[in-house]
Amino acid sequence: MTDQEILNRLTRILRDLLADDSIVLTMETERDDVANWDSFAYISFIVAVESEFDVKFGVADVESFQNVGAIVQRISTLLATRSSR
Repeated sequence: MTDQEILNRLTRILRDLLADDSIVLTMETERDDVANWDSFAYISFIVAVESEFDVKFGVADVESFQNVGAIVQRISTLLATRSSR
């Protein structure tokens, strides 16, 4: 799965979660860049992402994600690790 495919799925998840079809995520997007993406919505987003990709983030991951690109990279790494088993 490419980074762009992951990014597209993350965009869909956040649009659904915030009920806002105008959201366009980029690798540089930070939570402060998106209206209504508060801490509660962030946790809901993380749970939805884990479910969508069948991955599990550690607490340190969730607290350290600075932007959407960091989430994409972590998902990519987790998927690659899983497929190499």
